[in-house]
Amino acid sequence: MKIRVLQAYKQAPWRVQIQYIGLFLLALVLVSAIMGIYLNISAQAATSGRRIQSLESNIDDISNEITALTTQLAKLKSAENMMKRADELGFRLMNINEAVYLEVTGYDPDPDLVLAPPRVNTISESPVLRSSYRSSLWDWFMQQIWHASIDPSQMEEVEP
Repeated sequence: MKIRVLQAYKQAPWRVQIQYIGLFLLALVLVSAIMGIYLNISAQAATSGRRIQSLESNIDDISNEITALTTQLAKLKSAENMMKRADELGFRLMNINEAVYLEVTGYDPDPDLVLAPPRVNTISESPVLRSSYRSSLWDWFMQQIWHASIDPSQMEEVEP
């Protein structure tokens, strides 16, 4: 059998050349596939990076616009502009002697105003914590060692 294979290769040396060409083409296809995947991932990363830059630019533009509008609003609401607009609309400062006060019967200006319901079930002392929350990791570790060193027959008597 071995002699026939060697004889076949001696009679047709192009078979070995085809095998080498096939291996070369297989390696070329694998390298091309890896390069294609790498280029695809790189292109997606670059596109995402560019999109992020664009969004950050939009955020900066909107922040600048908000700042400009806030400044414009502050100028419009300034005391000087408000007085000028009030004069244009025919308003004037009120004279205290010309003020008319209206008395409302039953209105108490100093009521005992309650903004929130009274506190119920308040704890004046520190809250009660379970012992498991007051022990440290070292205490727990020592307790585990203590339990491990006790005979199994004595384990029933020890409380956890």
